Amino acid sequence: MAGWRQVVELAMSEEEIGRLTTISRSRTEPASRVARAQMLLCYRENPSFFAVGKRLGTHHQVVQRCVERAVAYGPLTALDDRPRPGKEPTITPEAKAWLVSVACDKAKEHGYPHELWTTRLLARHAREHGPAAGHECLANLVQGTVCKILGQEEIKPHKVRYYLERRDADFEPKMAEVLCVYREVQVLKKAAAKSKNSRTPVAIISYDEKPGIQAIATTAPDLPPVPGTYATFARDYEYKRHGTLSLLAGIDLLSGKVHALVRDRHRSREFIEFLKLLDAAYPARTAIKLILDNHSAHISKETKTWLADRPAGRFEFTFTPKHGSWLNLVEGFFSKFARSVLRHIRVTSKQELKDRIMAGIEDVNRHPVIHTWSYKLAEAA
Repeated sequence: MAGWRQVVELAMSEEEIGRLTTISRSRTEPASRVARAQMLLCYRENPSFFAVGKRLGTHHQVVQRCVERAVAYGPLTALDDRPRPGKEPTITPEAKAWLVSVACDKAKEHGYPHELWTTRLLARHAREHGPAAGHECLANLVQGTVCKILGQEEIKPHKVRYYLERRDADFEPKMAEVLCVYREVQVLKKAAAKSKNSRTPVAIISYDEKPGIQAIATTAPDLPPVPGTYATFARDYEYKRHGTLSLLAGIDLLSGKVHALVRDRHRSREFIEFLKLLDAAYPARTAIKLILDNHSAHISKETKTWLADRPAGRFEFTFTPKHGSWLNLVEGFFSKFARSVLRHIRVTSKQELKDRIMAGIEDVNRHPVIHTWSYKLAEAA
Protein backbone atom coordinates (compact mmCIF):
# COMPACT_ATOMS: atom_id res chain seq x y z
CA MET A 1 0.00 0.00 0.00
CA ALA A 2 1.40 3.44 -1.01
CA GLY A 3 2.37 5.76 1.84
CA TRP A 4 1.26 9.35 2.35
CA ARG A 5 2.82 11.91 0.02
CA GLN A 6 5.53 13.85 1.78
CA VAL A 7 5.30 17.66 1.89
CA VAL A 8 8.23 19.22 0.07
CA GLU A 9 9.77 22.05 2.06
CA LEU A 10 10.42 25.09 -0.13
CA ALA A 11 12.62 27.77 1.41
CA MET A 12 12.82 31.18 -0.27
CA SER A 13 14.51 34.42 0.72
CA GLU A 14 12.69 37.74 0.89
CA GLU A 15 14.49 38.87 -2.26
CA GLU A 16 13.35 35.78 -4.17
CA ILE A 17 9.78 36.22 -2.93
CA GLY A 18 9.77 39.83 -4.09
CA ARG A 19 11.15 38.87 -7.49
CA LEU A 20 8.57 36.06 -7.90
CA THR A 21 5.78 38.45 -6.92
CA THR A 22 6.86 40.93 -9.58
CA ILE A 23 7.03 38.23 -12.24
CA SER A 24 3.64 36.77 -11.25
CA ARG A 25 2.00 40.14 -11.90
CA SER A 26 3.92 40.95 -15.08
CA ARG A 27 2.23 41.46 -18.42
CA THR A 28 5.43 41.32 -20.43
CA GLU A 29 7.08 38.15 -19.07
CA PRO A 30 6.47 34.86 -20.93
CA ALA A 31 3.29 33.13 -19.78
CA SER A 32 5.22 30.05 -18.61
CA ARG A 33 7.37 32.09 -16.23
CA VAL A 34 4.33 33.91 -14.84
CA ALA A 35 2.47 30.62 -14.25
CA ARG A 36 5.43 28.99 -12.48
CA ALA A 37 5.98 32.05 -10.29
CA GLN A 38 2.30 31.86 -9.25
CA MET A 39 2.69 28.14 -8.45
CA LEU A 40 5.65 28.73 -6.16
CA LEU A 41 3.99 31.61 -4.36
CA CYS A 42 0.74 29.64 -3.88
CA TYR A 43 2.68 26.61 -2.67
CA ARG A 44 4.46 28.79 -0.12
CA GLU A 45 1.07 29.82 1.31
CA ASN A 46 -0.47 26.35 1.11
CA PRO A 47 2.07 23.49 0.67
CA SER A 48 -0.29 21.14 -1.19
CA PHE A 49 0.15 20.16 -4.80
CA PHE A 50 -3.56 19.36 -5.17
CA ALA A 51 -4.70 22.64 -3.59
CA VAL A 52 -2.37 24.74 -5.71
CA GLY A 53 -3.34 22.88 -8.88
CA LYS A 54 -7.04 23.31 -8.14
CA ARG A 55 -6.56 27.02 -7.38
CA LEU A 56 -4.59 27.71 -10.56
CA GLY A 57 -6.46 25.31 -12.82
CA THR A 58 -3.52 23.02 -13.60
CA HIS A 59 -2.55 19.40 -12.88
CA HIS A 60 -1.00 18.67 -9.51
CA GLN A 61 1.93 16.86 -11.15
CA VAL A 62 2.85 20.05 -12.99
CA VAL A 63 2.91 21.88 -9.65
CA GLN A 64 4.99 19.08 -8.13
CA ARG A 65 7.62 19.20 -10.88
CA CYS A 66 7.87 22.97 -10.56
CA VAL A 67 8.34 22.83 -6.77
CA GLU A 68 10.88 20.00 -6.98
CA ARG A 69 12.91 21.97 -9.54
CA ALA A 70 12.77 25.03 -7.29
CA VAL A 71 14.14 22.96 -4.40
CA ALA A 72 16.89 21.50 -6.56
CA TYR A 73 17.97 24.54 -8.59
CA GLY A 74 16.47 27.58 -6.88
CA PRO A 75 13.10 29.35 -7.29
CA LEU A 76 14.23 31.77 -10.02
CA THR A 77 15.97 29.07 -12.06
CA ALA A 78 12.84 26.90 -11.88
CA LEU A 79 10.90 29.49 -13.88
CA ASP A 80 12.77 28.70 -17.10
CA ASP A 81 12.65 25.55 -19.20
CA ARG A 82 15.56 23.20 -18.84
CA PRO A 83 17.90 23.21 -21.83
CA ARG A 84 17.06 20.61 -24.43
CA PRO A 85 19.57 18.94 -26.73
CA GLY A 86 17.69 20.02 -29.85
CA LYS A 87 18.35 18.94 -33.39
CA GLU A 88 21.91 18.41 -34.50
CA PRO A 89 23.06 21.32 -36.68
CA THR A 90 23.14 20.43 -40.36
CA ILE A 91 25.46 23.29 -41.34
CA THR A 92 29.00 22.52 -40.24
CA PRO A 93 31.32 25.11 -38.68
CA GLU A 94 33.54 24.84 -41.76
CA ALA A 95 30.60 25.72 -44.01
CA LYS A 96 29.72 28.70 -41.82
CA ALA A 97 33.33 29.89 -41.97
CA TRP A 98 33.29 29.60 -45.77
CA LEU A 99 30.04 31.56 -45.98
CA VAL A 100 31.38 34.30 -43.72
CA SER A 101 34.60 34.55 -45.74
CA VAL A 102 32.56 34.96 -48.94
CA ALA A 103 30.39 37.60 -47.24
CA CYS A 104 33.54 39.57 -46.39
CA ASP A 105 34.28 39.91 -50.11
CA LYS A 106 32.39 42.24 -52.42
CA ALA A 107 29.75 40.65 -54.64
CA LYS A 108 31.41 42.10 -57.75
CA GLU A 109 34.56 40.13 -56.91
CA HIS A 110 32.56 36.95 -57.49
CA GLY A 111 31.27 37.98 -60.90
CA TYR A 112 28.01 39.67 -59.95
CA PRO A 113 26.98 43.15 -61.13
CA HIS A 114 26.08 44.07 -57.56
CA GLU A 115 28.55 46.16 -55.57
CA LEU A 116 27.63 44.57 -52.22
CA TRP A 117 25.87 41.41 -51.15
CA THR A 118 22.22 41.11 -50.34
CA THR A 119 21.30 38.22 -48.08
CA ARG A 120 19.17 36.73 -50.85
CA LEU A 121 22.05 36.91 -53.34
CA LEU A 122 24.47 35.47 -50.80
CA ALA A 123 22.14 32.55 -50.12
CA ARG A 124 21.85 31.85 -53.85
CA HIS A 125 25.63 32.01 -54.26
CA ALA A 126 26.09 29.57 -51.38
CA ARG A 127 23.59 27.13 -52.86
CA GLU A 128 25.28 27.25 -56.26
CA HIS A 129 28.94 27.22 -55.18
CA GLY A 130 28.92 25.80 -51.65
CA PRO A 131 28.70 22.09 -52.64
CA ALA A 132 31.53 22.56 -55.16
CA ALA A 133 33.65 24.00 -52.33
CA GLY A 134 33.05 20.84 -50.28
CA HIS A 135 30.06 22.02 -48.25
CA GLU A 136 27.10 19.89 -49.31
CA CYS A 137 25.13 21.16 -46.31
CA LEU A 138 24.74 24.53 -48.07
CA ALA A 139 22.84 23.06 -51.03
CA ASN A 140 19.48 24.05 -49.55
CA LEU A 141 20.56 27.20 -47.70
CA VAL A 142 17.82 29.82 -47.35
CA GLN A 143 17.98 33.55 -46.78
CA GLY A 144 16.82 33.36 -43.15
CA THR A 145 19.66 31.03 -42.21
CA VAL A 146 22.15 33.38 -43.87
CA CYS A 147 20.82 36.22 -41.72
CA LYS A 148 21.25 34.12 -38.57
CA ILE A 149 24.82 33.11 -39.43
CA LEU A 150 25.83 36.67 -40.26
CA GLY A 151 24.14 37.91 -37.11
CA GLN A 152 26.10 35.44 -34.99
CA GLU A 153 29.34 36.71 -36.52
CA GLU A 154 28.20 40.34 -36.19
CA ILE A 155 28.89 41.30 -39.78
CA LYS A 156 26.61 43.28 -42.13
CA PRO A 157 28.04 42.95 -45.65
CA HIS A 158 25.03 44.77 -47.16
CA LYS A 159 25.91 48.03 -45.38
CA VAL A 160 28.66 50.64 -45.78
CA ARG A 161 30.09 52.77 -42.98
CA TYR A 162 32.17 55.67 -44.23
CA TYR A 163 35.52 56.75 -42.83
CA LEU A 164 37.98 59.49 -43.71
CA GLU A 165 41.51 58.45 -44.56
CA ARG A 166 44.20 60.81 -43.35
CA ARG A 167 45.95 62.03 -46.48
CA ASP A 168 48.07 64.78 -44.96
CA ALA A 169 51.36 63.49 -43.59
CA ASP A 170 51.83 66.76 -41.70
CA PHE A 171 48.38 66.76 -40.15
CA GLU A 172 49.59 66.96 -36.53
CA PRO A 173 52.05 69.84 -37.05
CA LYS A 174 49.50 71.82 -39.07
CA MET A 175 46.84 71.20 -36.44
CA ALA A 176 49.27 72.43 -33.80
CA GLU A 177 49.77 75.66 -35.77
CA VAL A 178 46.02 76.28 -35.83
CA LEU A 179 45.71 75.52 -32.13
CA CYS A 180 48.54 77.95 -31.40
CA VAL A 181 46.52 80.67 -33.13
CA TYR A 182 43.53 79.81 -30.95
CA ARG A 183 45.81 79.93 -27.92
CA GLU A 184 46.90 83.41 -29.05
CA VAL A 185 43.24 84.42 -29.21
CA GLN A 186 42.80 83.24 -25.65
CA VAL A 187 45.83 85.22 -24.48
CA LEU A 188 44.66 88.38 -26.26
CA LYS A 189 41.22 88.08 -24.70
CA LYS A 190 42.69 87.86 -21.21
CA ALA A 191 45.01 90.80 -21.89
CA ALA A 192 42.11 92.89 -23.20
CA ALA A 193 40.06 92.08 -20.12
CA LYS A 194 42.84 93.40 -17.84
CA SER A 195 43.75 96.45 -19.93
CA LYS A 196 41.57 99.54 -20.30
CA ASN A 197 42.77 99.97 -23.87
CA SER A 198 40.48 97.74 -25.93
CA ARG A 199 42.47 98.11 -29.15
CA THR A 200 44.69 95.20 -30.09
CA PRO A 201 47.41 95.25 -32.75
CA VAL A 202 46.19 91.92 -34.11
CA ALA A 203 42.94 90.78 -35.76
CA ILE A 204 42.42 87.01 -36.05
CA ILE A 205 39.85 85.92 -38.65
CA SER A 206 38.42 82.44 -39.15
CA TYR A 207 37.55 82.36 -42.85
CA ASP A 208 35.90 80.00 -45.33
CA GLU A 209 33.47 79.92 -48.23
CA LYS A 210 30.00 78.39 -48.35
CA PRO A 211 29.33 77.74 -52.05
CA GLY A 212 26.23 76.43 -53.77
CA ILE A 213 23.53 78.30 -51.83
CA GLN A 214 20.51 77.71 -54.04
CA ALA A 215 18.14 80.49 -55.06
CA ILE A 216 14.89 78.54 -55.21
CA ALA A 217 11.47 80.02 -55.91
CA THR A 218 8.05 78.56 -55.20
CA THR A 219 5.55 78.06 -58.01
CA ALA A 220 2.56 78.53 -55.71
CA PRO A 221 2.10 80.60 -52.55
CA ASP A 222 2.81 79.01 -49.18
CA LEU A 223 -0.25 78.32 -47.04
CA PRO A 224 -0.07 79.51 -43.41
CA PRO A 225 -0.86 77.34 -40.37
CA VAL A 226 -4.46 77.18 -39.19
CA PRO A 227 -4.92 76.61 -35.44
CA GLY A 228 -6.59 73.31 -34.77
CA THR A 229 -6.46 72.27 -38.43
CA TYR A 230 -3.01 72.67 -40.02
CA ALA A 231 -0.07 72.86 -37.64
CA THR A 232 2.60 73.82 -40.18
CA PHE A 233 3.13 75.89 -43.28
CA ALA A 234 2.12 74.08 -46.47
CA ARG A 235 4.30 74.37 -49.56
CA ASP A 236 3.84 73.08 -53.07
CA TYR A 237 6.31 70.39 -54.11
CA GLU A 238 7.27 72.09 -57.37
CA TYR A 239 9.92 74.80 -57.39
CA LYS A 240 11.99 76.88 -59.80
CA ARG A 241 15.76 77.28 -59.70
CA HIS A 242 17.41 80.66 -60.21
CA GLY A 243 21.03 79.55 -59.76
CA THR A 244 23.44 79.52 -56.83
CA LEU A 245 25.49 81.96 -54.80
CA SER A 246 28.63 81.68 -52.68
CA LEU A 247 29.00 83.19 -49.22
CA LEU A 248 32.54 84.29 -48.32
CA ALA A 249 32.67 84.96 -44.60
CA GLY A 250 35.17 85.44 -41.82
CA ILE A 251 34.60 85.76 -38.07
CA ASP A 252 36.73 88.06 -35.96
CA LEU A 253 37.57 85.74 -33.09
CA LEU A 254 38.24 88.66 -30.74
CA SER A 255 35.08 90.69 -31.34
CA GLY A 256 32.67 88.20 -32.90
CA LYS A 257 31.97 90.42 -35.90
CA VAL A 258 31.30 88.65 -39.19
CA HIS A 259 32.78 90.05 -42.41
CA ALA A 260 30.97 88.72 -45.45
CA LEU A 261 30.59 88.95 -49.21
CA VAL A 262 28.02 87.22 -51.41
CA ARG A 263 29.11 86.54 -54.97
CA ASP A 264 28.19 84.23 -57.85
CA ARG A 265 31.50 82.36 -57.59
CA HIS A 266 34.44 82.01 -55.21
CA ARG A 267 37.55 82.35 -57.36
CA SER A 268 40.78 84.21 -56.65
CA ARG A 269 39.28 87.57 -57.61
CA GLU A 270 36.41 87.10 -55.12
CA PHE A 271 38.87 86.08 -52.41
CA ILE A 272 41.02 89.16 -53.12
CA GLU A 273 37.86 91.25 -52.91
CA PHE A 274 37.24 89.81 -49.45
CA LEU A 275 40.83 90.59 -48.43
CA LYS A 276 40.28 94.18 -49.57
CA LEU A 277 37.19 94.26 -47.36
CA LEU A 278 39.32 93.21 -44.37
CA ASP A 279 42.05 95.64 -45.34
CA ALA A 280 39.56 98.51 -45.20
CA ALA A 281 37.93 97.30 -41.97
CA TYR A 282 41.07 97.41 -39.77
CA PRO A 283 43.65 100.12 -39.08
CA ALA A 284 46.76 100.07 -41.22
CA ARG A 285 49.05 98.95 -38.38
CA THR A 286 46.87 95.99 -37.42
CA ALA A 287 48.19 92.57 -38.38
CA ILE A 288 45.40 90.46 -39.89
CA LYS A 289 45.80 86.72 -39.32
CA LEU A 290 43.52 84.36 -41.22
CA ILE A 291 42.74 80.71 -40.48
CA LEU A 292 41.66 79.12 -43.76
CA ASP A 293 41.89 75.96 -45.85
CA ASN A 294 44.06 75.16 -48.87
CA HIS A 295 41.53 76.13 -51.53
CA SER A 296 43.21 76.97 -54.81
CA ALA A 297 42.00 80.58 -54.64
CA HIS A 298 43.89 81.08 -51.38
CA ILE A 299 47.28 80.10 -52.81
CA SER A 300 46.91 81.16 -56.45
CA LYS A 301 49.40 83.37 -58.27
CA GLU A 302 46.81 86.15 -58.45
CA THR A 303 46.34 86.07 -54.67
CA LYS A 304 50.09 85.95 -53.99
CA THR A 305 50.68 88.86 -56.33
CA TRP A 306 48.10 91.00 -54.53
CA LEU A 307 49.52 90.07 -51.10
CA ALA A 308 53.03 90.97 -52.26
CA ASP A 309 51.90 94.57 -52.73
CA ARG A 310 50.64 94.78 -49.14
CA PRO A 311 52.84 96.08 -46.32
CA ALA A 312 54.97 93.41 -44.65
CA GLY A 313 53.10 91.68 -41.84
CA ARG A 314 49.69 93.01 -42.88
CA PHE A 315 48.28 89.56 -43.75
CA GLU A 316 49.34 86.21 -42.33
CA PHE A 317 47.73 82.91 -43.34
CA THR A 318 47.50 79.77 -41.19
CA PHE A 319 46.23 76.84 -43.24
CA THR A 320 44.25 73.96 -41.81
CA PRO A 321 45.48 70.47 -42.78
CA LYS A 322 43.81 68.54 -45.56
CA HIS A 323 40.47 67.09 -44.38
CA GLY A 324 40.80 69.24 -41.27
CA SER A 325 38.01 71.72 -41.93
CA TRP A 326 36.58 70.89 -38.49
CA LEU A 327 39.51 72.85 -37.05
CA ASN A 328 38.09 76.07 -38.51
CA LEU A 329 35.66 77.82 -36.17
CA VAL A 330 33.78 79.47 -39.02
CA GLU A 331 32.34 76.06 -39.94
CA GLY A 332 30.20 76.21 -36.82
CA PHE A 333 28.91 79.62 -37.86
CA PHE A 334 28.01 78.30 -41.32
CA SER A 335 26.15 75.40 -39.75
CA LYS A 336 24.11 77.66 -37.51
CA PHE A 337 23.46 80.11 -40.36
CA ALA A 338 22.23 77.29 -42.60
CA ARG A 339 19.92 75.98 -39.88
CA SER A 340 18.43 79.38 -39.15
CA VAL A 341 18.55 81.98 -41.95
CA LEU A 342 18.86 79.62 -44.94
CA ARG A 343 16.52 76.89 -43.68
CA HIS A 344 13.56 76.44 -46.07
CA ILE A 345 14.39 79.79 -47.71
CA ARG A 346 12.49 80.64 -50.91
CA VAL A 347 13.24 83.70 -53.06
CA THR A 348 12.14 85.16 -56.38
CA SER A 349 15.66 85.92 -57.64
CA LYS A 350 19.36 85.63 -56.87
CA GLN A 351 19.41 89.28 -55.88
CA GLU A 352 16.74 88.69 -53.25
CA LEU A 353 18.75 85.76 -51.90
CA LYS A 354 21.85 87.93 -51.72
CA ASP A 355 19.96 90.69 -49.91
CA ARG A 356 18.51 88.27 -47.36
CA ILE A 357 21.88 86.66 -46.70
CA MET A 358 23.46 90.04 -46.06
CA ALA A 359 20.50 90.99 -43.87
CA GLY A 360 21.13 87.82 -41.90
CA ILE A 361 24.80 88.77 -41.48
CA GLU A 362 23.78 92.23 -40.27
CA ASP A 363 21.39 90.63 -37.76
CA VAL A 364 24.24 88.46 -36.46
CA ASN A 365 26.51 91.49 -36.12
CA ARG A 366 23.90 93.36 -34.08
CA HIS A 367 24.43 90.75 -31.36
CA PRO A 368 27.90 89.32 -32.09
CA VAL A 369 28.91 86.04 -30.51
CA ILE A 370 32.57 85.52 -29.68
CA HIS A 371 33.46 81.98 -30.74
CA THR A 372 35.89 80.10 -28.51
CA TRP A 373 37.89 76.99 -29.30
CA SER A 374 38.56 74.59 -26.42
CA TYR A 375 39.19 71.11 -27.87
CA LYS A 376 42.85 70.06 -27.34
CA LEU A 377 43.81 73.67 -26.71
CA ALA A 378 45.85 72.69 -23.65
CA GLU A 379 48.05 70.52 -25.89
CA ALA A 380 49.05 73.44 -28.11
CA ALA A 381 52.66 74.46 -27.69
